[in-house]
Amino acid sequence: MSTDHGGDDHGHHLPAVEDWPRGFGEASWWPFVTALGAGGIYVAAAFFIVAGGQDSTIDPMIAPLLAASSVGAFLFGLYGWLYHAFVAEFWSRGSNETSASALRWAMIAFLGSELATFGAVFTYYFFIRAGTWPPGELPHLTGSLVLINTAILVASSLTLHWAHVAIRNEDRRKFLLGLLTTLVLGMVFIGGQVYEYYEFIVHSNFTITSGFFGSAFFGLTGLHGLHVSLGGVLLAVVTIRALAGQYSAERHVSVSTVSMYWHFVDVVWIFLVVVLYVGASIGA
Repeated sequence: MSTDHGGDDHGHHLPAVEDWPRGFGEASWWPFVTALGAGGIYVAAAFFIVAGGQDSTIDPMIAPLLAASSVGAFLFGLYGWLYHAFVAEFWSRGSNETSASALRWAMIAFLGSELATFGAVFTYYFFIRAGTWPPGELPHLTGSLVLINTAILVASSLTLHWAHVAIRNEDRRKFLLGLLTTLVLGMVFIGGQVYEYYEFIVHSNFTITSGFFGSAFFGLTGLHGLHVSLGGVLLAVVTIRALAGQYSAERHVSVSTVSMYWHFVDVVWIFLVVVLYVGASIGA
């Protein structure tokens, strides 16, 4: 069922269509893979909570293994979904400013929904913060690791802005350098957050079950980490497209939308550090 576009498609096609049974047209497996991974994350969280209870017969290693595989499936499915939706047919599509504007407004609407999601969890934290403080023994939150991680994420936002300006000026070398640097910094940030979790859980015995603050801390930082991982997938797609020469000063709408998303998670992290890390330490 492969589609031959001749010499104008640069050899690109739709593998998702070829993988689907005959008669299903443009159907794709990727949304199902993504949904399966997302559902597995919730199942892993349930296993983690149940395994931590008294007289539990569930192996405590099931939850982290299931969480890791589910996150991997989610990110892999999302990458494939975005690639086949936006990259594979790029060469056969023309430039449309109306569609570009619609995508930007769609990203703004999406960020609005994300703001509401974070706002709900922050409201929970502010509710418990108004009570007796601290609600139990807290680990040392404002160490060098969170400061380094914050600096890394802020730097990644600057390098992405630098890349965005470069493509608008048709400077492809700086554009690629900025994208690759941003992607690496984002991966380092995720690695730093995973290491921080390891330090809290193993050395401080501080987990999501450690009272109200533990649930708020891991809920907020975990939600943000998931968003940064999503941003990493988006950046990877944009970087692959950039390496394939799919951007110019006139055609860079996905760079704009991904940049909007990345700056959003950067601002949320700074607010999270001020409120959750520094704010929790005050009066503790």
